Amino acid sequence: MKGWPMYQEIQELKELGLKKAQAARKLQINRRTVDKYWDMTPDEFAHMKTKSKQRKKKLQSYEDKIVGWLKRFPDITAAEIHDWLKEHYPDYQGKERTLRRYVGRLRDKHNIKKPINLRQYQAVDELPMGYQAQVDLGQINLTDTRGKKVTLYGFGMVLSHSRYKYVEWDDKSLNTTRFIQMHYRAFEFMGGVPEEIVYDQDRLLAISENFGDIIYTAEFEQFRQQMGFRVYLCRKKDPESKGKIEAVIKYVKGNYARHRIFDNLQAFNEGCIKWLYRTANAEVHGTTKKVPAQVFTKERKHLKPIPLIMDFSEPSLTRAVRKDNTIWYLSNRYSVPLGTYRPGKELEVKENEGILQIWDPETGELLVSHELSLEKGKLIKKRNHQRDHSRKIAQLYDETLTALGGGDEAADFLDRIQQEKPRYVRDQYHLILNTARKYPLPDLKAALSYCLERQIYSAVDLRTITEYFNETDKPQPGNIDAISIPKTYRIKTEVRDISEYTAIYGGMED
Repeated sequence: MKGWPMYQEIQELKELGLKKAQAARKLQINRRTVDKYWDMTPDEFAHMKTKSKQRKKKLQSYEDKIVGWLKRFPDITAAEIHDWLKEHYPDYQGKERTLRRYVGRLRDKHNIKKPINLRQYQAVDELPMGYQAQVDLGQINLTDTRGKKVTLYGFGMVLSHSRYKYVEWDDKSLNTTRFIQMHYRAFEFMGGVPEEIVYDQDRLLAISENFGDIIYTAEFEQFRQQMGFRVYLCRKKDPESKGKIEAVIKYVKGNYARHRIFDNLQAFNEGCIKWLYRTANAEVHGTTKKVPAQVFTKERKHLKPIPLIMDFSEPSLTRAVRKDNTIWYLSNRYSVPLGTYRPGKELEVKENEGILQIWDPETGELLVSHELSLEKGKLIKKRNHQRDHSRKIAQLYDETLTALGGGDEAADFLDRIQQEKPRYVRDQYHLILNTARKYPLPDLKAALSYCLERQIYSAVDLRTITEYFNETDKPQPGNIDAISIPKTYRIKTEVRDISEYTAIYGGMED
């Protein structure tokens, strides 16, 4: 139903005293449609219909162009066509919703079907005993005994052959340390270590795919080597490639965790282990038609022994530094000194009698202490972590130029920063000053020359290159290959390929 008949029906139901929701249900139309026409007069409705016809006539002037696009690109969306019309026809003033309906009619009129890409699946052969496990994370919101909302973070591991499962929960968002500890407890629960573990993309274990050469976090890589298992990392945005583990997480949330009242973490996890023995691992699996616990008695013999070499004392937590030079901790943002941020940078946080201490693990320096906030969503910031507005740019420029050793190269570098990053020039100059205070002038000058040669005008890149030159023994002619890349550059997220620095630095020496 549409047009005048629909409008008249709505008005009649209104006169009978029905409410909008009742009218929408009776006419089986959207509530928003009822809202639109509820208080509209007949004249207003007639005017609206006239304008709609005019809009359709305007779109007809673009029909040939749109049909051409549809024939050439059958999978093109109405949103893309809407954008293309705005790009190529400045006088186009149509609305995307109107265009979408018009494009649909054109597809029907010219029989241009939008292709449907169906993903094809095939059955996967059962894997050998002890070969593979799969791991993923999930979370659920529950109510505690005081009626307050609490979020629990779940870890699940399942053996791919037997479908034998282990699940553990935490009431804090997981960091790498707790992620590793949960692995070890899962291995203890299963009595051994599989050959391979499948993971989703997760920052707790991997920093970067790096075109197939996966770069793991330092802690996880150490754990992986000690335990002796391989990693299979699923592609991003492809949850179906994980397979069984997704069903396990959903199964545990829906069959154990949901609707439970949370008392304390220990009791909740103990109850979950009992549920695993009682239900998850004791009932016939829907795919294999076997009981996981019975199959596991055979598979367990094929798992590798657990190396007893791990120290699981609870260290300090780590938090990534955000671009605005803050860290997240318990739903609040805490400031760190300007210039702390760089890609992949993490800081240690420790609680001590209501005080949050933030440390730099690379230098062992206490960066700042904040009073812990009991609220959520707050920014806790030190006054000295704000931009220093007391000095004018010109004065700061002169001070930075002196710190770089003066000269035309330094002046050119600072001028280009001011041209390309006018909004952040203070932050850039302050970071250069901090770098100059930390590293010898020869290393700083070598990095400056490198940046100018490559047309790199960034204080962050200057600092990174200076760090590298400072940590690397200066190459002798003909001995460039002897340069070793520092461990920190192998572990942290790559900002720029260090081999490129090495090659250029070698070229500068020649």
